[in-house]
Amino acid sequence: MNKVLCFEDLLVWQKAKEQVVSIYKIFRACKDYSFRDQIQRAAISVMNNIAEGFEKKTNNEFKYFLNISKGSNGELRSMLYAALDLNYIDMQNFETLTPRSKEISKMLFGLIKSLD
Repeated sequence: MNKVLCFEDLLVWQKAKEQVVSIYKIFRACKDYSFRDQIQRAAISVMNNIAEGFEKKTNNEFKYFLNISKGSNGELRSMLYAALDLNYIDMQNFETLTPRSKEISKMLFGLIKSLD
């Protein structure tokens, strides 16, 4: 079995990074600056908390930060519903981003459980 040596090796971090890039690109032109900033912060929080927790080097601290990441991912997904209702994104982007967010949530849950 390959041992994960750095957070960049984690598939969930890689998917969270892809999500950040998508969110930043899709909301780049959004003129509702507070909404744009909040959804971007939520997305980057998912990725960054995975990295920060991994670097703490203890399972309890890692789980703590993974739970924060999972919460930020929930916030992001909630904001995607608002973005759709406010016509900040179209259905195609919503249907791309939402399943990815759900997949990341499941991956985070699995990773948290594996650390028990």
